[in-house]
Amino acid sequence: MSERVIFYYGIGSRYSYLASTQIEALEQSTGCEVLWRPLYSADLIALRGHNPFAGSPVSGQYEWPYRRADAEAWAEFYGVPFIEPDREALNPRLLARACVAASRLGVVRPFSHALFHAIFADGIVVDEAECQRRAASVGLSEATLMHAMHDSSIDDELRAVAEEAHRHGVFGVPTFIVRDRLFWGNDRLVLVRHYIEQLRKAVP
Repeated sequence: MSERVIFYYGIGSRYSYLASTQIEALEQSTGCEVLWRPLYSADLIALRGHNPFAGSPVSGQYEWPYRRADAEAWAEFYGVPFIEPDREALNPRLLARACVAASRLGVVRPFSHALFHAIFADGIVVDEAECQRRAASVGLSEATLMHAMHDSSIDDELRAVAEEAHRHGVFGVPTFIVRDRLFWGNDRLVLVRHYIEQLRKAVP
């Protein structure tokens, strides 16, 4: 039986994007199955009662120039494109709602890849119209996505995912959950792989 890995991510998160480019390789090398769980980080921050991005950076790792340079280095290492998005133009709730809608429609993975690519590879500001275009690119009708996005229960599901993540001890994205272990950050993927391999070796 393959290990299940829960992947909590945010479309506007540079490190979520970077991690997403490695998911298929992780599955192929370990035989695991990754469950994509789009998250609206503001809901998680509200549950935790502390925003590390509010006010002056609490440490150098939260300073935007460092984070940009770090993301660019990881993108070069992975061999994937990276364009620093305009943070002011990002609409994280819209992106999260779109991905939850895509999850309900069974296309969360390809749709999330499409949005990540739009933002971090094409440098496009993703609004509702762009969500519709990207839906069409993964075989989903624009009308179907819009109907699902504007369902009144979408926000309830977003809050439920944040509450679920909070119960797991998640404090940011991307986070991977393997059984009882939490791994935060794109740079922890090597540890995710190692842990799954150790679990496989432990099976008689």
